[in-house]
Parts: sequence; C-alpha cells; structure tokens
Amino acid sequence: MIADETIDAHQHYWDPARGDYGWLTPELQPLYRVFGPNDLAPLLEATGVRRTVVVQAAPTVDETRYLLALARDNQLIAGVVGWVPLDSDGALDIIDEFAREPKFKGVRPMLQDLPDDTWIAHAPRDEAVQRLIDLDLAFDALVLARHVPSLIEFARRYPKLRIVVDHGAKPPIRDGIDAGWQPWADGIARLAALPQLHCKLSGLVTEAAPNWTDATLQPYIAHLIEQFGAERLMWGSDWPVLNLNGGYTEWHAAATRLTAHLEKAGQAAIFGANARAFYRL
Repeated sequence: MIADETIDAHQHYWDPARGDYGWLTPELQPLYRVFGPNDLAPLLEATGVRRTVVVQAAPTVDETRYLLALARDNQLIAGVVGWVPLDSDGALDIIDEFAREPKFKGVRPMLQDLPDDTWIAHAPRDEAVQRLIDLDLAFDALVLARHVPSLIEFARRYPKLRIVVDHGAKPPIRDGIDAGWQPWADGIARLAALPQLHCKLSGLVTEAAPNWTDATLQPYIAHLIEQFGAERLMWGSDWPVLNLNGGYTEWHAAATRLTAHLEKAGQAAIFGANARAFYRL
C-alpha cells in the first residue's frame, strides 16, 4: 500500500441481464450494457487511480453478492458497499453473511429512490444499525436536499455510525446558481455540522448541463470544501453513470484542478487517504 495512493471512492459495475436494476432501462443507451473491471482498468491506468470502492446499483441482496464475487478476484477493488434491507427481520443475518467477506465495507439503501423521503428517520431496525456499528461498517447516504432533515435525525440517533453523503447531495447544477443553490447549500452546511458525516466529491458532472466547465462546478466544489474541509471529502468518479455527461479522465482532471489550491496533504486526503481511512481499506 502506498501512503498517497489515489482511490476512486465511488464507482459501479453491472450487468443489465441480471434483471434487478429497475432504473437501468434501454432508454439510457450509454449505460445499458455490461460494465466490468476490464472496462474500467484502462481508465484507472490513465489517471493513476490504484484502487476503487464499488457501490451497489440495485436494491437487492443478490447484486451485492455479485459485486463481492467480483471483488474476491480483483485487486483493483478495495471495497464493496452493498445493499441490505435494513427494515427487515432478516437484516442481521444478511449483514453477518456479507461481513464474512473481507472487502465488504458498508451499506447503501438508495434513499433517493424510496417513495418516503423520511424513511431513514424511522424505518431501519435499531438492531441492524447497531450491528453495522459493532462490525465497524460504514453507511452511504444517497440523498438530495429534501432528505437532509431525516438524515440528520438518523445521524444524531447513531453518532458512532460513519456516514458519507454520496455525490455532494446532488446539487441541481444544471438549473444554475440562482435557481439551484438553495436549499442545497444550507443542507450541506447542516450535514457538515455533524462530525461523523463525510461527503463524496462525486456525481457532480451528472447533475450539470452538457458542456460543463471547471467554472460550472467550481462554486459547488468550493462550498463542499468550505463546509466539510479536505479532511472529510473523498473523490469518486461515479463511473459509468459519469458517461452520461462526461468522461473518467475529464472529471478526474477537473477535480484535480479545482482542488489544486489546497495544500498537498489536503488534496492527497481527498483523492485517497480519506477513503482509505473511512472505509477501512
């Protein structure tokens, strides 16, 4: 392990033929095919990224098993964030099954897709969340601004649970600063006030309009840095979703430029050290 190795803290692999990606339809033509490690490897080589964290993309136990099977034989995969039905009677058994895999590092319930915006505040079983804490596993929060109050309630209930907000809570960048800045910006400030919350510098390209530039992303990245600091941010590609509005090397280069004003240690933290510590890689 290299102390300043670059880690992609958020990417996906999938095979539409598996049949459990409800959101992945043929209309999403750039994404509707198999994406596996051999597709990503040359992009990692081109950018100097040494390892990745693979995050679930289907709300099924079987998809997490699929990702863990990929991880067993691939040294580029440092960790897997899977899906567990945290509100079910069987949650403890599933968590225990996954935790036997050394590369299982956390769970993500895909909060943005649930019909109840307050689900996280009341639905997960207490014993399931406590098991995550006892096993030193992390929690990925896929949220938008409307989920912030419920996520805060959940985080305050479990102060020992490590939580990371995915994709900077998805600011509506394509709407422009005037229309899309609030309530996102205040929500980020409220989340960052909780010390166990981290945030991913990922997914922003997807939220921007086509032909985005560094200037498009700069205010949002600056706000995330201001609120979370370099010590609680981690860079991720969100590949291959990223392909809808950009490319891997393009986003990596833009994020590097937009964090270049930080001290070297801060930029190294965002691009690897924080992910390694947060996910116990």
